[in-house]
Amino acid sequence: MKKEVKNEFQLVHPNAAGIDIAKNVHYVSVPADRDETPVKHFGSYTEDLHELAQWLKRCMIDTVAMESTGIYWVQLYLILEEYGFDVFLVNARHVKNVTGRKSDVLDCQWIQQLHSFGLLNKSFQPENEIRELRAYMRHRKNLTQSYASQIQLMQKAFEQMNIKLQNVLTDICGKSGQLIIKAILAGERNPKVLAELADHQVKASKEEIMKSLVGNWRAEHLFELRQAYDLYLFFKEKISECDVQIENVLRRLESGELNQDENKKAPRGVYTKNKFNFNATNYLKSVIGVDITKIFGISEVLALEIISETGIDMTKWPTKKHFTSWLNLVPNNRISGGKLLKPKKVKKKNKAGQAFLMAAYALQRSNHWLGSFYRRVKAKQGPGVANKATARKLALIFYDMIKFHKEFNPINNEKYNKQYEENKIKFIQSQAIKLGFQLVPAIVS
Repeated sequence: MKKEVKNEFQLVHPNAAGIDIAKNVHYVSVPADRDETPVKHFGSYTEDLHELAQWLKRCMIDTVAMESTGIYWVQLYLILEEYGFDVFLVNARHVKNVTGRKSDVLDCQWIQQLHSFGLLNKSFQPENEIRELRAYMRHRKNLTQSYASQIQLMQKAFEQMNIKLQNVLTDICGKSGQLIIKAILAGERNPKVLAELADHQVKASKEEIMKSLVGNWRAEHLFELRQAYDLYLFFKEKISECDVQIENVLRRLESGELNQDENKKAPRGVYTKNKFNFNATNYLKSVIGVDITKIFGISEVLALEIISETGIDMTKWPTKKHFTSWLNLVPNNRISGGKLLKPKKVKKKNKAGQAFLMAAYALQRSNHWLGSFYRRVKAKQGPGVANKATARKLALIFYDMIKFHKEFNPINNEKYNKQYEENKIKFIQSQAIKLGFQLVPAIVS
């Protein structure tokens, strides 16, 4: 007689611990046979975290699972890594609480039990140097948003005085705009004198600029303008300091010596307003082996934002599908009873995925195959779907370039459109045959 096969959970991690993270105290659970008190709580000070790690060592623990609660997990994660533990940072949505009353003790025990049976997946965490680059890039983005807010406040101050400078200048903080603002803050009010400060490349005529600079110069709004401009310069200075730190990290990451003369002469790909104060293209090419700024819509800033979030080791995602799913650039398909249910929107923001979405949005009017793809999907399913589908295409190209060191080789736009038309005709012909009809080419007179 055959023995009955029982579907029982197997113990995957016998030396596992679970930690419930909080701001002030961390509750830790280990297997019951490792200590007289298998559940303990520790403070959040640095010496408490070291004490926690040492206790886990005494309990002969190899791997630890913890929830990614806010930013409170960061230092504990790093300290546990230093002690040699295999740390599983787990999405809080993947850890279901036990039924009944909720408590920190029950939570840490539940995490430990799930991890022991291998039911928890490890969240992606980059290497130390990539993590450092990520911190600088995220901080730089916050500074960029802050100085953009000051530009809006300057525009508001001008509008309240009925100074229409933003109507004649594309960027009031460009070369011409800054000269005019400095002169206004220095006390100049003559529209003719101010208009002469505009660069000859400005499309608006001198007469238009003069008309835009006639308004009601009120003291309170001039004060707002001065404060906003000073803060704008302050944030720009801090961004420059941040760029120095980013360049230092890239120098450590690059594989070979970078020729400084080549660094100055090398083209910098897609122009962006918030570009770095150094040429990052050569650094990226040296670190990765290929120039990812050649991908349509990917500037230096976006390329570094993506690299700082994903790292350069694509083997952490077995396939392209795993990578695009992690980026949240694929539909959340759910199947029940053999039927596809209505997709449920996943409320998660992946910063690398958002960078791809920004790059995709810039391609909607581009004259290449990805621009054609965007417009075609937009006509059928709307801009939201088109933006996400195009971002997915960019992510697939990025994955192949990094993992297999392929250079960017775009499809010819005419060839792409012709191939799409041929495929469309084949589909219509197959549908006609199924319905018992035959397509006949129209006679063109």
